[in-house]
Amino acid sequence: MTTSRTDCLESVILPVRPGRETEFERAFAEAVPIIERQQGFRTLRLSRCVERPNEYLLQVEWDRLTDHTVGFRESADYQLWRAALHHFYDPVPAVDHFTELIRR
Repeated sequence: MTTSRTDCLESVILPVRPGRETEFERAFAEAVPIIERQQGFRTLRLSRCVERPNEYLLQVEWDRLTDHTVGFRESADYQLWRAALHHFYDPVPAVDHFTELIRR
């Protein structure tokens, strides 16, 4: 058993408008460099839901919560991220942040 690997895990279900999944996946892949260059960014994982194929799980590891909520969200890069991706979502997704407790 290991303890906390990251101080902040952003987790969000992305509800993509049905029929736009392929376009979203392409746009997301093109937008990845925007988030990768942010201070405090560690890794991201995008997974597609098996039961609801228009839903995706995005998990982003950050050094600190403020790297996401202030550093990225208040940057010009965030406006690029929004322009590239947010028009795919319906409804607008809720974002939560977690601290890892146990990993096996």
